[in-house]
Amino acid sequence: MADFGSNTVSVIDTATNTVLTGPGFPIPAGTSPVAVAVTPDGKHAYVANAGSNNVSVIATASNTVVATVPVGFLPDAVAVAPDGKHAYVANRGSNNVSVIATASNTVVATVTVGFEPVGVAVTPDGKHVYVANGRTVSVIATATNTVVATVTVETQPFGVGIVPPPPGVPSLAFNAKLEIDLDKKQNEDRFELKSSFTLSRTAPGINPLTNPVTLQAGTFTTTIPPGSFKKHRDGDEDEHELEDGLFTFKG
Repeated sequence: MADFGSNTVSVIDTATNTVLTGPGFPIPAGTSPVAVAVTPDGKHAYVANAGSNNVSVIATASNTVVATVPVGFLPDAVAVAPDGKHAYVANRGSNNVSVIATASNTVVATVTVGFEPVGVAVTPDGKHVYVANGRTVSVIATATNTVVATVTVETQPFGVGIVPPPPGVPSLAFNAKLEIDLDKKQNEDRFELKSSFTLSRTAPGINPLTNPVTLQAGTFTTTIPPGSFKKHRDGDEDEHELEDGLFTFKG
């Protein structure tokens, strides 16, 4: 929690919902801290200090400031990309966004946006940054660090949020064939499901050899644990085949 009036950052223990106290707490930051964002791996917190025009980088393992990054004038908001490689700081006083490379904690780009940016958010795929300005929203393409769109909104937007995509992996096509073998012997019946699907170009990569795979059919779901598939080649394409096993649908 950024403590604007005391130039510190308070840390709340979520197990007890109490503020940590003792030596080193609260954590000293820059002047007038107003915003904080944590990297996806939870190892660092980036604190925007509006009064000192910089960002304090806190290592969460030690709760100490390990770097101070100069940015623009009056930084008012900060967001970290989903891959954790960059932090984006909206500088209200200089009408721009500072792009910090988290590996080196240096500013690698400065992007001019609208008047008085005060809010910033990164899309789940990390491809765009949305910045709330005085009367507009600037859309930054992260690949080029350039503004690719400007959206007119109501007066003085102060925040911006992005709805996450629905869970699951989008696919272009799915085909399935179910074969049922009814044996004359008791309790010897079996079935075999053969299926294939084509991922869309925007889908994240999946590895059935190391990742769990969850299948859903209506309200029924089952999760196949990692290590249940084996890999083989069929012509020029890699395929994955499920080893023999018993999986129960729940729903």
